[in-house]
Amino acid sequence: MNKILMATALSRLELPDHSKLSLGEDGAIEPLVNMFSTGKLESKLSALNALQNLSTVAENVQRLIRSGIAGSLLQLLFSVTSVLMTLREPASAILARIAQSESILVNEDVAQQMLSLLNLSSPIIQGHLLEALNNIASHPGASRVRSKMKEKGALQLLLPFLKENTTKIRSKVLHLLYTLSKDLTDELTEHLDETHLLNIVNIVSTSTSDSERAAAVGILSNLPASNKKVTDTLQRANLLPILISIMYTITGSNSSTTNSLAESIASVMIRFTNSSDKKLQLLSAEQGVIPLLVKLLSSGSPITKARAALSLAQLSQNSLSLRKSRKSRWLCVPPSVNAFCEVHDGFCFVNSTFCLVKAGAVSPLIQLLEDTEREAVEAALHALSTLLQDEIWEGGVNCIAKLSGVQAIIKSLEVGDAKVQEKAIWMLERIFKVAEHRVKYGESAQVVLIDLAQKSDSRLKSTVAKVLAELELLQSQSSYF
Repeated sequence: MNKILMATALSRLELPDHSKLSLGEDGAIEPLVNMFSTGKLESKLSALNALQNLSTVAENVQRLIRSGIAGSLLQLLFSVTSVLMTLREPASAILARIAQSESILVNEDVAQQMLSLLNLSSPIIQGHLLEALNNIASHPGASRVRSKMKEKGALQLLLPFLKENTTKIRSKVLHLLYTLSKDLTDELTEHLDETHLLNIVNIVSTSTSDSERAAAVGILSNLPASNKKVTDTLQRANLLPILISIMYTITGSNSSTTNSLAESIASVMIRFTNSSDKKLQLLSAEQGVIPLLVKLLSSGSPITKARAALSLAQLSQNSLSLRKSRKSRWLCVPPSVNAFCEVHDGFCFVNSTFCLVKAGAVSPLIQLLEDTEREAVEAALHALSTLLQDEIWEGGVNCIAKLSGVQAIIKSLEVGDAKVQEKAIWMLERIFKVAEHRVKYGESAQVVLIDLAQKSDSRLKSTVAKVLAELELLQSQSSYF
């Protein structure tokens, strides 16, 4: 009886983490696990409640794992004996904590066992099980577990919970679906019908929780952007204006949750700026996506900036075909002088031709080249390269040079990524076709170009050779090829 009283008292004490750690170090975990394993109902309950209290500390979780309690907890959850029902809540809570450790992956069937319990449990237990499943699925080494969850029908089981009235359950389902959606995109698209998509959009627009919205938008961001049926459904649901409004409300916040939300929103915008769908691009521009994308180039995480740059690149790819020619007979009222774009050699407007110059995007894109993240630099180069298309490259070169972009492109060669280097060299080849820029920037470029000629692969070397030829250095440095 003394043990039960002590365990009960321990379960009710509001202890700081250092005290819980000390209790674990002093050997409190093992006798409590023994009480749970060998004792009667009252002993089991008091021991589990005490262990639940102590399991908020990571070191104590490791002690619980080493004790081998996980299997006993799962067995208890499968029990249909009425007297043991009171033990299921603390048991599921402890399992959720144990699942934070990657050690739980030793038992590959544990996730499937938890899934099978979801529809047989109370909301509180469901919440703990969903948390445990998300913890398991989130581990870096859990790819096989995620694959097995898919095979066992996890998506079909989880999607109906999106209609759940209990906010905590719905939120945990969203987080688990988001985790699974990262490498089950095609399977998720198969199971997400229009009703499910509308449920997710409704959560995005009505939820007051940034964490829940981040998970919901994250699911949508992981759906293939090429799926037109999904795009049409999301467009009819007015998702884009909802996302734009949310993005403006969280701009300036730097928490991990709002960063995740911003990254997912920026990813969804790639869908709505697809270069193969000019009509969709026009609708997106009318809803105000371009000023927001330009704003994102200078705020948020490198991932958000990269995705914003990619959307702007997709829009800019069509600027040349959408520009209004100076000689057009269809211009009843001549545009203002300010509308003329020297790069596109025609009249450009932000919302109808998606011009990077008129949108004020060129300077922040050049600044983004100084980022340390490869993905951001690559996306910025991709966007800027749309100003160097065959018909307009001279105007684009002069625009980039005027805004001090040539030196930034040269510096991007030092990133060490083949894709970045290939794009930058292609751009420099065009830039150095202009004599003025060869004279001004050629010397600073030749050192890094010669270094690349020595160290890069054969495919890149041929491109470097063209640039060195522009700089009239090829003959004197021919031994590098």
